[in-house]
Amino acid sequence: MMSFEMMTALALFALVSSITPGPNNLILMSSGANFGFKRTTPHMFGVTLGFMLMLFLVGLGIMQLFDLFPLSYLILKVFCVVYLLYLAYKIATSNGQQHTK
Repeated sequence: MMSFEMMTALALFALVSSITPGPNNLILMSSGANFGFKRTTPHMFGVTLGFMLMLFLVGLGIMQLFDLFPLSYLILKVFCVVYLLYLAYKIATSNGQQHTK
């Protein structure tokens, strides 16, 4: 069972993360301005579901899993670095043209 202090910290994290103008909110704003509400709706659902999944995993104590299996944490970090480098490469080599359907 989660302690009151942990539940309070998780609730405050959820509140602050959901109302601050972070990258997800800025991307959604840009997508809504460029493509309209209807075409941005799937993106909004993806951001919402992803955020809820993150909160759920944090609430379950996902770090305890990484403490039990330290190699899994290293693998996750390496995968994340490789993925960020891939995204940086794609941005650096893009021609600036938007691809619309």
